[in-house]
Amino acid sequence: MDLKKFASNISKIYELNPKVEAILLGGSVSRNWHDHYSDIELFIFWKEPPTDKDRKNPIVKLEGDILDFHPYEEEEWSETYITEGVKLEISNFLTDTINKVIKDVTLSFETDLNKQCIVATVHNGFTLSGDPIIKRMKESVNKYPNELSVAMIKENIHLGNRWNNREALLNREDWLMLYKVIVDVQTNMMGLLFGLNRQYVHHPAFKWQTHTLQSMAIVPENIGDRLESIFLENPSTSIRELELIIQEVYELIQHKHPEIDLSSVIEKSLF
Repeated sequence: MDLKKFASNISKIYELNPKVEAILLGGSVSRNWHDHYSDIELFIFWKEPPTDKDRKNPIVKLEGDILDFHPYEEEEWSETYITEGVKLEISNFLTDTINKVIKDVTLSFETDLNKQCIVATVHNGFTLSGDPIIKRMKESVNKYPNELSVAMIKENIHLGNRWNNREALLNREDWLMLYKVIVDVQTNMMGLLFGLNRQYVHHPAFKWQTHTLQSMAIVPENIGDRLESIFLENPSTSIRELELIIQEVYELIQHKHPEIDLSSVIEKSLF
């Protein structure tokens, strides 16, 4: 099934509601990263709060089976349903909320990942309805601020005290904690690389890591395979490889942002 075309057909049903101002296709389908496990993520922008009836009417017309139907929380209404064998995840926002989030990230340089995910969807999403509104949003997020790049680096640069205990965890064969530390550090590396490459984070858990790294120009050599190998090789080998990656990422930061003093961070993280 052509998921992008299917999403476009579904959007026409949502368009019938005069409260709907714009519809954006997000997620892997909008980036052409999707596979046969993928669902459709639709972002519906409303001029005024939708009622439960507003949200359920399209599902009824599509003969969908509701999996989740959440009330208003954290400035969003969300629901999940299946129709014609395809799962749809719907995120409903007031248009004013989206514009506020855009300002928080691009003007106040907030590193909050949930807000960045919304901005990333605006930046990379595929417009299904309300082109003038989404066009203005896209224009406002088109330039990734240098200040946000610096903020992302400072947010992720400190790897934590548990990383400094890696040798003890390794020699004790304390695998559960060791691999949690490895995951945490690799997560920090992803945050640093997003900042370095001036890309808005598109998923709070850095989903689609391989595709993401391939889209980045400023990365250590062969970074995708190396990060993958950390979970597959002998733990001792993995730790040494991760140390090398950390050092290389720090060198990239020093090259691109010489104004950031990394001396104490490097000494502590590689101790």
